[in-house]
Amino acid sequence: MPEHSPRALPEGDPFGADTLPYGVFSTPDAPEHRRIGVRYGAYVLDAAAVAAAHGSAYADLLDQPVLNPLMAAGRPVWQAVRAAIRGWLDDGQADDSFLPLDEVTLHLPFEVADYVDFYASEHHATNVGRIFRPDGDALTPNWKYLPIGYHGRAGTVVVSGTDVLRPNGQRRTSDGPVFGPSTRLDIEAEVGFVVGTPAPANTPVPLTDFRTHVFGVCLVNDWSARDIQAWEYVPLGPFLGKSFATSVSAWITPLDAFDEARTAPPERTYPLLPYLDDSTVEPGGIDLRIEVTINGETVSRPPFASMYWTAAQQLAHMTVNGASLRTGDLFASGTVSGPEPDQLGCLLELTRGKGPWLEDGDVVTLTAWAPGPNGARIGLGEVTGRIVPARSDAP
Repeated sequence: MPEHSPRALPEGDPFGADTLPYGVFSTPDAPEHRRIGVRYGAYVLDAAAVAAAHGSAYADLLDQPVLNPLMAAGRPVWQAVRAAIRGWLDDGQADDSFLPLDEVTLHLPFEVADYVDFYASEHHATNVGRIFRPDGDALTPNWKYLPIGYHGRAGTVVVSGTDVLRPNGQRRTSDGPVFGPSTRLDIEAEVGFVVGTPAPANTPVPLTDFRTHVFGVCLVNDWSARDIQAWEYVPLGPFLGKSFATSVSAWITPLDAFDEARTAPPERTYPLLPYLDDSTVEPGGIDLRIEVTINGETVSRPPFASMYWTAAQQLAHMTVNGASLRTGDLFASGTVSGPEPDQLGCLLELTRGKGPWLEDGDVVTLTAWAPGPNGARIGLGEVTGRIVPARSDAP
């Protein structure tokens, strides 16, 4: 292989042949032509072009402006397309279809149907409970029996690199509520799961069908305005303090890429109801190592393996009442936090609720990787966002 070939990856590159995440890109010469690409090292493989060049039956699925048609095609097609791409890479048939990553524009990779955010880290929930209820129980009575979540706003899910406008809203003062820019803007380091195969209403998805429905994994920063949230969340929970922006990576890593990173979740300390009992199924945890930086400085390294509730349990719970699944549904883990002080996934925990909070101009970046086969690393696309000042013409 030539030294400067796009296939000649640096040792340890997390975007090799065992990762192959999907995204949507365009080029300066054809900005209106969005199509599906696959990241390989510092390059994007134009999957649509190489599929068309080889007369692939999947060429039309890959020449799409979003991943939704490919995701809706179902797991056998996902596996076949991934195998075809690996084959084109292995024998050099794709060498003419690589584009430098820094010469393309990346877009939101899928059309978001619905968005659900969970609260699945026991460490995070305990820490937050101690901050807000110092004289009471850290965990609410239901926390060990079901994955707590809320239905978020799909329309404000944005791709990595999109600026985040500081939200205006109501916040409480000693003299009553005031209106203005949030003064306690925070991050939430999360992991997202993207649904491919839909499920009709009144058809609960069991734990064993997780792989049938979930197409891939991405990083999520579910930005939070803590002062707005604190005033509004009683009694119904998050609303305007969360719905202004949720950032996701431009790359969706296929679920099958994480086979080597599967791990058992923490020990269950309360009995689970049958539809959530994962004691006899595939281990539902994933050994993801996340890193959070603010303005280039690492502030935390949350371990996803410590999450009490797994993504399979979350999917089972959010459909057990008969709710349908749609292609493009996104559900996120909630803040990922570990047991150590340098493993906390939000500023609320890192500063014990005292701040400092995000300032205008701050740039937040999440990255992550998981162990892969033969010592390889499986990468997730980064999520980055810059805080810009609130609108001055708000009512």
